[in-house]
Amino acid sequence: MMMFPDGRSFKQKYKAYSVSMLNDRSDVEKGGKIIMPPSALDSLTRLNVEYPMLFKLSNGKKNRTTHAGVLEFVADEGKVYLPYWMMHNMLLEEGDFIQIESVSLPVAVYSKFQPQNTDFLDITNPTAVLENALRNFACLTTGDLVAIKYNKKIYELCVLETRPGNAVSIIECDMNVEFEAPVGYQEPTRSRPHEQPQQEAVEYVQEEVPFAGEGNRLDGKKKKDSQLTPQTVVKKVIARGIPDYDHPYGLIKFDRNVKAISDRIIADETNVENDVDNFQGAGCSLKKTRK
Repeated sequence: MMMFPDGRSFKQKYKAYSVSMLNDRSDVEKGGKIIMPPSALDSLTRLNVEYPMLFKLSNGKKNRTTHAGVLEFVADEGKVYLPYWMMHNMLLEEGDFIQIESVSLPVAVYSKFQPQNTDFLDITNPTAVLENALRNFACLTTGDLVAIKYNKKIYELCVLETRPGNAVSIIECDMNVEFEAPVGYQEPTRSRPHEQPQQEAVEYVQEEVPFAGEGNRLDGKKKKDSQLTPQTVVKKVIARGIPDYDHPYGLIKFDRNVKAISDRIIADETNVENDVDNFQGAGCSLKKTRK
């Protein structure tokens, strides 16, 4: 509670109601600010409070507290209107009494949130979405379960940590934001089979030689016995290989048995040189030359 120079401070009890009791004020549900009666503004003005006005809300029966800013002073006398998520955090029923007192909070430098559902991971840029939603908030309290609306869907986030205190002001501040893994989220694990990679299976298939049959020799002689038996050829068939489960992640191998182009060019040049050296020596002519 902030103490003012004259020794007085704002502290008053009101009946708490959710914003749904007001007509056409669904915009209040999107933030963390409350609506107070005009008499509260009159008292705060006389006390010369510093701006922005921040308040501590306490539910003595349930021993629950939170902090909020003020949006307007248009509520009925003796009543305050709160967002539904704030009513839920404070364990308040419609018409329960709540104590409101003015406070001064340090400026936030860090906060950590935990989504309460894995659906929050579907948001492309959660940091930007949260930053836009927090523009309707004045302060944050550690342990609160705040609600933000995005694409006609409400996401709940628990405030796990705030610095430099358990309650901080987020108006015109440079705050670092972090996210904890959502409730119920399980990190994917890479499962590796326990079986060792087997050797490449090889099958041998016998194939007969094409055009295997009887034939006759031109000289009239009979064929040998080895020539009469149809010959077979053993063909090696390699079955489809098994993947290497121990292959290092991110490494790509290109196994080729083809020689590089540079090597083939050198080999071709060597063959050309060898061809030049062939058929060397003195030649003889069949026709005798006349002297």
